[in-house]
Amino acid sequence: LYTDQCPVACKNFLKLCKVKYYNNCLFHNVQKGFMVQSGDPTGTGRGGESVYGLLYGAQARFFEGEVRAKLKHKKVGTLAMASAGGPDMNASQFYLTTAPDLDSLDGTHVVFGELAEGEETLMRLNDAYCDESGRPWQNMRIRHTHVLEDPFEDPPGLDALVPERSPSPPPPGAAGDGRLEDDWAPENDDRPAEEVEKAVRQQEAASRAVVLEMIGDLPDADAKPPEDVLFVCKLNPVTTDEDLEIIFSRFGRVTSCDVIRDARTGDSLQYAFVGFERREEAEAAYFKMDNVLIDDRRIHVD
Repeated sequence: LYTDQCPVACKNFLKLCKVKYYNNCLFHNVQKGFMVQSGDPTGTGRGGESVYGLLYGAQARFFEGEVRAKLKHKKVGTLAMASAGGPDMNASQFYLTTAPDLDSLDGTHVVFGELAEGEETLMRLNDAYCDESGRPWQNMRIRHTHVLEDPFEDPPGLDALVPERSPSPPPPGAAGDGRLEDDWAPENDDRPAEEVEKAVRQQEAASRAVVLEMIGDLPDADAKPPEDVLFVCKLNPVTTDEDLEIIFSRFGRVTSCDVIRDARTGDSLQYAFVGFERREEAEAAYFKMDNVLIDDRRIHVD
């Protein structure tokens, strides 16, 4: 935390962590390759109180913005306040950047820290499947906050806000939106580890399929690819349908061969689908053609 440059924002953040205000807060806004946002106990993006508001009432909900010209969104993991619509409307919500050099945010948001470790976790948040508003389909929460070092004295009345124990996580389905929690797992599972891992992967695949159906990318969550069609990617942009058909026809009669192209420009998107008359022919092509060099590119076949 940049405690010297932004003492008000840092003190607010540390004291909110101390009173467990952030425990169980959702990451309610995930913009892939941009930022992940949390700090609102309501999970809506419209709530949240500063520690000053908790101590002194609604009139102190927001605090002034310590925007410093030298503090910029240069690195992945930059920590900044998510204001409620103005330069001096900072409360509890914050964000972490998931890309470097986000100059558009400079000069308008209070940058008060940076990620010290845990970038892998941040990238997992960044890769979450989200709805059109940026809310992850699977709830991702701040489970606990631990203050390792606090250079600021506690303001009068803060001790009364510190709970005796950490708040319990909400029960599954408490939000009423059908989303699973990020740590969901079957209880009392005594199956072998390999079987459990396989079941978890199947559940994850099913959840992703449901999401794809909801956003219109799949006609049905149970849809499966035909077993006699190969997916070919990493193609050279110059490779044509005819080229692939000639190459793959050595394994059997090719019923379809389509290099997928941009609908507007007609340029190759560098992947294709190759269909065969029989499944055995497709399997033979899969085993023989993966990682083969075509037009100076090593293709991948699935």
